Amino acid sequence: MRTFIIIWLGQLVSTVGSYMTSFALTLWAWEDTGSATALALVGFFSQLPRVFVTLFSGVIVDRLNRKHLMILADAIAVLSSVVILILYSIHALQIWHLYLIGAINSSFAQIQQLAYTTSLTLLVPPQQYTRVSSMGSVLNYGPAIFAPALAGSLYSAIGLGGILLIDILTFFAAFITLISVHIPQPMRETMREGDRLRLKTIRQDILFGFQYVFKQPHLRMLLLFTSSFWMVHDLGEAIYDPMILARTDGNAAILASTSVAAGIGGVTGAVIVSIWGGTKRRIRGLLNGMIGAGISKTMFGLGRIPAVWVTAQGFSSLNFPLLGSSEDALWLANVTPEIQGRVFAASALILQACSAIAMLIAGPLADRVFEPMMQSNGQFAALFSPIVGTGAGAGIALLYVMTSSGLLVVGIGGYRIPQLWAMEKTD
Repeated sequence: MRTFIIIWLGQLVSTVGSYMTSFALTLWAWEDTGSATALALVGFFSQLPRVFVTLFSGVIVDRLNRKHLMILADAIAVLSSVVILILYSIHALQIWHLYLIGAINSSFAQIQQLAYTTSLTLLVPPQQYTRVSSMGSVLNYGPAIFAPALAGSLYSAIGLGGILLIDILTFFAAFITLISVHIPQPMRETMREGDRLRLKTIRQDILFGFQYVFKQPHLRMLLLFTSSFWMVHDLGEAIYDPMILARTDGNAAILASTSVAAGIGGVTGAVIVSIWGGTKRRIRGLLNGMIGAGISKTMFGLGRIPAVWVTAQGFSSLNFPLLGSSEDALWLANVTPEIQGRVFAASALILQACSAIAMLIAGPLADRVFEPMMQSNGQFAALFSPIVGTGAGAGIALLYVMTSSGLLVVGIGGYRIPQLWAMEKTD
């Protein structure tokens, strides 16, 4: 675990800076546009190139040095922050710059994430898969406890430029830790006979991951099932910030408080899973996490005051370490290290395509369909106003409630899918 923990600590420090920048850019973009579509498109253009990069990322990760790939991705990330800082300093920063820079940065981040994930099986023993995956959740939720609140308080004092400088400095922690450790590389010669394919072309390498997944009934069902969950989830996630900002007249403190609640809930869940180790049957942890998230997010969408949002968000994030670590453990346990890059890339491509579609349609649905309908005096507004209220953001809240209810339906439905329960027989 020593090498893993060193890498993990470096990424944790770096992620704090990244979260601060992300929060500050959200505030800047809302001030500049006041549009849910504009904010959703930031996510869309960050997700879209991942779909194309993922086609080749599995081949890249399985063939090249994974440590070097992670260092390269961190270098691109810090350069992205430098470019945004320069544009902001000369008063030239525009919303489309965030689309372009986000697309470039996320392309390399996809390779980094795959390199990191596929290195886990060579860094830690199998019985630690769920635990290290839950520790990965701390990277997502830990900085959210204080990074948004810190960024919100500093935003008025040092502005976006000052926060970008802090972000740039935190990247050095990631560089130092990655450079100082040895990350083992897989031995392609040790592939299991059943997985042995003499790949002669890049095209065959790319297709291999898809062929492997779809020839395994349990992996195919896991991918299709989780894709439906994450598509609905990302549709709601894309309108999360605009909903809070619209319902609070752009109050950064309230938005930061929900982020803090998310961080506390996520870290608490990750610590519990790290100590506990997760459910004995990983599929049960996956489904229970989905159901818990669906219930909590539905309550969040129905809320109209910060106290409800903060409480519901904390309980929502509590579920995701169990959900995510169970999902990761199922994949790690069912795919050998030598082919994980290509197989995980195939899985990621499908998930990212679903996410990109969700982010693309979320903004227009909120701005052009649900918001106008809830602001009118028609039957639609009369029917749903007792549920989500009226005023700015009510239509976005209704859409959020619908997506959250969908998560609950998917989680409950998973208990009725035999292929999901049968896959752990191959562990």
